[in-house]
Amino acid sequence: MADPVSMEAEAARHAAKKAKIKAARDKIMAEKTGEKGLILVLTGPGKGKSSSGFGMVMRAISHQMPVAVVQFIKGAMATGERDFLIRHFPDLCQFYTMGEGFTWETQDLARDKAAAAAAWEKAKSLIRDSNNRLVLLDEINIALRYDYLDIAEVVAFLRDEKPAMTHVLLTGRNAKPELIESADLVTEMTALKHPFRAGIKAQPGIEF
Repeated sequence: MADPVSMEAEAARHAAKKAKIKAARDKIMAEKTGEKGLILVLTGPGKGKSSSGFGMVMRAISHQMPVAVVQFIKGAMATGERDFLIRHFPDLCQFYTMGEGFTWETQDLARDKAAAAAAWEKAKSLIRDSNNRLVLLDEINIALRYDYLDIAEVVAFLRDEKPAMTHVLLTGRNAKPELIESADLVTEMTALKHPFRAGIKAQPGIEF
């Protein structure tokens, strides 16, 4: 049987330790008073970039913040996130699927570049509209990786024309160094295991 005195002393040490951590944390938080529209980048070879992006979209909607989505690569295939947002939040979420599908499916460089350019023009108009508090540019990093878009133009636009309180979220693997440098937040998803390598196909509710 545990000694009640020892248990009481351990509890007291634990409480003191946590109180010290809380005081330090409260001090740090009190110093963080800035607020701005952020440039956020989700990249890396691991799964979860678009999924995380749509999680932020849903979070913004829960705060009644108007949002917009432009998909740069995904084409006509139905996805759960698009169907859900269009069906349930048409007043808060503008959704544009402007890709032609994955590049190995189209096999047409001129068409891929034209689709990316059209998506970027739509993205710029949505970002310029300060009513949109969050704009998700889904898989734009793939278009940038293949030089379908000019990275210098994208970085300059986000720097010079993005409204002060608008958040812009850019997803896709292989984010360009220039974009990473200009962003406020960058998260890299790593790939430790994936069922595709074991012969499991993409499944609804998980991949799309």
